[in-house]
Amino acid sequence: MGKQYEIPLGAQHISLLEPLHFKFTTENEKIVDTVANVYYVHRGIEQACCSKFKFRQVSFVVGRVCGLCSVSHTTAYSQVAEKLIKIEVPRRAKYLRMLVIELDRIHSHLLCLSHVAENSGFEALFMKTMQYREFAMELLEAVCGNRIQYDFSIVGGVARDLKPEVGKMILERLKIFKPQLDELVDIYQNNWTLSLKNKGVGLITKEDALRLNVVGPFARATGLAADVRNEYDDLLPWKEVGFEMVLDKAGDVHARNMVRLRELYVSMRIIENIINGLPESALVTETKTFPDGEAVARLEAPRGELFYYAKGNKTQILERLKIKAPTFSNIPAMVEAFKGNEYGSAPAIIASYDPCLSCTSR
Repeated sequence: MGKQYEIPLGAQHISLLEPLHFKFTTENEKIVDTVANVYYVHRGIEQACCSKFKFRQVSFVVGRVCGLCSVSHTTAYSQVAEKLIKIEVPRRAKYLRMLVIELDRIHSHLLCLSHVAENSGFEALFMKTMQYREFAMELLEAVCGNRIQYDFSIVGGVARDLKPEVGKMILERLKIFKPQLDELVDIYQNNWTLSLKNKGVGLITKEDALRLNVVGPFARATGLAADVRNEYDDLLPWKEVGFEMVLDKAGDVHARNMVRLRELYVSMRIIENIINGLPESALVTETKTFPDGEAVARLEAPRGELFYYAKGNKTQILERLKIKAPTFSNIPAMVEAFKGNEYGSAPAIIASYDPCLSCTSR
């Protein structure tokens, strides 16, 4: 038995995008135990939504919970609010919501993949992946009007329609991105500097993923079929637009990379199907009803299941709003997956989780 050392990582560290602290207990460079502290960020958003803002304004507030998955938060909240006021969203609005969610998934997955490359020491691949990601940012701006904070989903529908010329531009840009994605898949799958040395690193088994309530690509990389889009489509008709679940079995950093890359192909197919089959209808269902009762909504954000709970009392102000982000569900597995790995692999493992602390601690 070697001598044990405690090594801190964070809350400020070159491999971390947000304040997150790990305390690793190591023995001969192997991590034998991990303690995590994720509660460095707190902005009082949930309380503000129940005291400072009317329920129709809340969709714009929760869009500021996270810069990457802003549209997921606005859509999930809009869905739970629509349940409270008992309205049905127009069919065209549902399709446009799915369109923007999948565009957002592309840019989020590519950002995660780029940081895995960066934290693995492959700086050139980080730059290439970020370069290819830019098209998704430009398309989101063309559809929503903003590059980051989209403010697209609102209570009752969507704020903007898809212009025909924008739809045509999206299809053209996807054709350009397809060979670029093929190139990325080849590099992430076969380059020793990145993925091959990360095989077996940060491993979580399917049994552990089920036991620890893992969600998103983190879960699907273990073979666990956890995807809200596959469970029900009463709020958004995912099956109609070609959704297909992507699974792997290895459960390591390499598998998480490949799941995200293969999901990009699915997102591209969904986007193409939506634009080619976009139904005609209104964009918003109007009502003067105030929220009443309790409701929940689940949505598959890029990182996994996003859960919203809301309670209304027939006034303009919600009585309660609770958000459970994907990273919150994945924290126990994040801690577990470090054990038995080299300390030098920790940055790549962290990036492959794709944690979001601003979502987790609001």
